[in-house]
Amino acid sequence: MMPDTMPRPRPPHLHQQRTQHGRVVWYVRIGHGPRTRIRAAFGTPEFDSEYQAALAGQPRQTKASNAAAGTLAWLIEQYRSTTSWTDLSLATRRNREHHFRQVIEKAGHHPIRAISRAHIVKGRDSRTPAQARKFLDAMRGLFKWAKEAKHVTADPTDGVKNPKQRKGPGFPVWTDADADAYDKRWPIGTKERVWRDVLFYTGLRRGDAVRLGRQHVRDGVATLRTEKSQGEMIVSIPILPVLQRTLDAGPIGDLAFICGKAGKPLTKESFGNAFKDACRAAGLHNRSAHGCRKIAATRAAEAGATVAQLNAIFGWKGTAMASLYTEAADRKRLALEAMVKVQGANETATSIPSPDRKVRD
Repeated sequence: MMPDTMPRPRPPHLHQQRTQHGRVVWYVRIGHGPRTRIRAAFGTPEFDSEYQAALAGQPRQTKASNAAAGTLAWLIEQYRSTTSWTDLSLATRRNREHHFRQVIEKAGHHPIRAISRAHIVKGRDSRTPAQARKFLDAMRGLFKWAKEAKHVTADPTDGVKNPKQRKGPGFPVWTDADADAYDKRWPIGTKERVWRDVLFYTGLRRGDAVRLGRQHVRDGVATLRTEKSQGEMIVSIPILPVLQRTLDAGPIGDLAFICGKAGKPLTKESFGNAFKDACRAAGLHNRSAHGCRKIAATRAAEAGATVAQLNAIFGWKGTAMASLYTEAADRKRLALEAMVKVQGANETATSIPSPDRKVRD
């Protein structure tokens, strides 16, 4: 467990405050001087850039708008300045920004009142099913706000259905052999080993794993608000001894345990790519960060964790997701128990001996 006396360094002049709505905000204040709010998400490269700029007294850079009023590009810019946008999680905003950039490049000059349902359908059908769903989420959020703000009278996304989702096994689950191969290539004392062990022994999603740091740990338990729930879900995870040994050996960053070169924090996307590279270097060409979360859930379920316990660890709601793991663990356990019974029955069964032939005189 992480000792209570373990130092929890924080960069100089960086302060934290919790609002009346429970949201954590960060600001820089040197001595009794003015406070400079940091808008970027804690633990991201953008956060570090804003922090350094605030220390140097440099103003936050703002982009001048070149979009003509009433165009789709202009509408997206207006949307970005609202709470409907800023209240979304950092991961959601990043994903939707990707689609907005594509939309602006192809159709940003079009008047918003000229955007029809047919345009949305065309945008959906030009993408893969997975990307199409995310594109529709972005456009639905944009036009829902635009209609409420009376920029448009009709929502062109109304009635546009998501493409059918293909059923499949999803991300491959790591095996013990995979873990051994990774550990052989990346021993304790490498940042790549810190990456894997944080994922394996916390079960956190990438977006939460890259934020986890000393500031979240008290009395050997890490507590943080999950990114996907927009801070509404809180998870508490004990720092297991096996993970603590890895963290003690490092290297870890100042703002987060997972770090890149020179101890710099990583975004969820850059970490995902870097982790895949580390896996490939270990000969694991089809493994990912999400697969680590799946093996953590599988191990917990096979060890007897209940649905409620899995929900508490992994930040799930309801019973659907946790039940997938508990039911699979139950099937495995029942199958093993049944085969033991079959083996026992075979060992105790006796064959009917043939009657002795009578010896004729």
